[in-house]
Amino acid sequence: MQQTVLLFSGQGAQKMGMGMDWMEGSKTARKMAEQADQILGFPISKIMSEGPDDELTKTSRCQPALFLHGLMALALIRERLPNLAPVAAAGLSLGEFTAHAAAGSFSFEDGLRMVARRGEFMEAACLATQGAMAAMIGGEEQKVRALAAAADVDVANLNAPGQIVLSGTVAGIDSAMAQAKDFGVRRAIKLNVAGAYHSRLMQSAQDQLAIELVSLAIAPPAMPVLCNFGACPVTDPAEIRKMLEKQVTGSVRWTETIQALVAEGHRCFLELGPSKVIAGLVGKIDKDIRVYSVEDFASLDSTIAALS
Repeated sequence: MQQTVLLFSGQGAQKMGMGMDWMEGSKTARKMAEQADQILGFPISKIMSEGPDDELTKTSRCQPALFLHGLMALALIRERLPNLAPVAAAGLSLGEFTAHAAAGSFSFEDGLRMVARRGEFMEAACLATQGAMAAMIGGEEQKVRALAAAADVDVANLNAPGQIVLSGTVAGIDSAMAQAKDFGVRRAIKLNVAGAYHSRLMQSAQDQLAIELVSLAIAPPAMPVLCNFGACPVTDPAEIRKMLEKQVTGSVRWTETIQALVAEGHRCFLELGPSKVIAGLVGKIDKDIRVYSVEDFASLDSTIAALS
């Protein structure tokens, strides 16, 4: 069996109906969904299946939904491929928590509670600040960093070569968009998001999460988990805690994360999450990588066939 790396989705990948066929057709997935509903105190499984869309899109809802969906996908793969032994894991923003749960750094239950709190804190920070985000397409990293400095905004996501997201105040993002062409950016696209994720405007959420993380029981992961903030593996529980905290306001260094995994010789990746967002980004980073995306029974079956 090929050596595989697990990749988990971040906010923005959620979509109505995610996990619905699994919850209807798998006893394992249904049990996980029922457990999640009980832990959270609201019907996350129903929101995933039926929406409405504006409810699923809420930061406090989509983060636990993506966490649950990613771990459902992994559980169903492991049922069908009991010999699967992933060699590493990573996740985009929120997905870093899912990756750690997959690696055994903390339990499903504790992780779910933590991402729900993270979502609540970030949602509150969005409501308290006038924030926005914009994708800079076709620009060089150093020039986009200079643009961010000129507009007094932050570099939120280094998603792929030529795709960097800036985050900050509405006025700052509008300024960055207005100046983008002067800094060699081909196109600037304002994102439909609730606030300025991965920027200094999330400081209150980071401070609150740091307090919660103190009580989270963390063990060394069973496989390397790469962090967003450092784009490197973290194994020490205290360091894991610090990286999960710092990524709330820090940059998501996704390009470097994937490049680090490729440098280790990894070529087979499993994207566990809806919408194939990660597969699209990874393809821009390295066209020689094979990414199998698992989001429903059809994609699960084709992935199992390819890996068997």
